[in-house]
Parts: sequence; structure tokens; C-alpha cells
Amino acid sequence: MKSPSDYRWGLFDAYKMMKWAEFPEHLTFEMYDLKEQNAIGEKQLHVLQELHWIDEHFTLIMMGPTGAGKTHLSVALGIHAVERGYQVSFTSMSQLMYILKTKDYISKSKTRYKRIVSSDLVIIDDVMYMTYDAEEAHLFFQFVYDLYDKAAFILTSNKGPGEWGKFLGDPTLTTAILDRLLHRSEVLTFDKEADSIRMKYRKAIFDTSPVES
Repeated sequence: MKSPSDYRWGLFDAYKMMKWAEFPEHLTFEMYDLKEQNAIGEKQLHVLQELHWIDEHFTLIMMGPTGAGKTHLSVALGIHAVERGYQVSFTSMSQLMYILKTKDYISKSKTRYKRIVSSDLVIIDDVMYMTYDAEEAHLFFQFVYDLYDKAAFILTSNKGPGEWGKFLGDPTLTTAILDRLLHRSEVLTFDKEADSIRMKYRKAIFDTSPVES
């Protein structure tokens, strides 16, 4: 994390880093209504705003239906992180796949890829929104493998991790991906009807108490 002197001496260009992050909209915490969802309370939000989980390379999985507030919260956290000196990249899963497949021969994809893999926090929106072929599944695995223990992730999805194998088409590869993503993780469920996910042998961000406001 950047020190105050970095800001004072102009070594940190917030405008440039915001632009490089490629957030879809400028969505902030002030615009986010905690009362409209049940995934996270005020206490947990404060923990996330401290950003220690980025330094520890955690994965946040935000799971729930469209319109539940997943993208808004992920962008707000990303903007908050940039404002505090972290390098952040936002991309959709479909955009990421395009970048991974074309980075070796399209200069724009190569530049974007370099920025993503050098980020402290990578936000991937709409994970497992569609089915991927074997090549795409392996590209995603290699991407996760390369950033494991080097970056934190926020993944938004309307599918739980247990369903991802259906979209990647390879149970073994899916397990390898999840092993890395879920080693240090927290799952926020934006759906009152869904059962909460509990994974053994993982380090979590929050304690085991219920969501508190």
C-alpha cells in the first residue's frame, strides 16, 4: 500500500490508475444501500474497507441474481482501493477470455493483460455466465495459477462455485482452479433463498458470526 508521502510527492497518479482500472461506472459506497441486500452488514463492510484482505491475496466471491448489487459493491471496493494506492483491474469474464486468447497478437489485448497481471486486485464480473470450451478453461486456469498468491480477486457470479464445473467442462481443472481461489476466501451470498456456503480448510476474512449491521 502506498504511503502518504507517495500522494504528497505525486508518485501516485490516482486519475491514471482509475482510468487503467476500467471500471464500468463510478459506483461508490455512498451510493450503496446496505439495507437493500442481506449478504453483508455494516461491520463486515468496514472490515472489507480496511483492505487488509488485498495484502493477504484473498478471493471475494459475490454470488447472487442479476440486480442484487454485486457489481456495485465490487466496483465501490475497487475504487476505494485505487484511492488508497492499490492497482486494480476490472473486467468481465467474457472480456478476460478475449484478452487471454488475443494477447499474443493484438497490442491492445497485450497492454491490457500486462496491466491486469500487475494488479493488486483483479475484479472479474459475471464469472461462469456462459459455457467455455477446453481451450478457454485452460487459459482461465493458467491465469488464476499465475496470479495465485500475487493478487486478490473479486468474482461476481449468479452461479455458486459448486456449479462452475458445468461451465468449464473439466471437473479436474475446475477443482484445481477452485483450490487456488478458495484457499483464502469469503463468499457473499446476495440471495435470501440460497443456502450459505461453508468450505472446510479455508482461511476466512470474517469471523463465523452472522452478518451484523
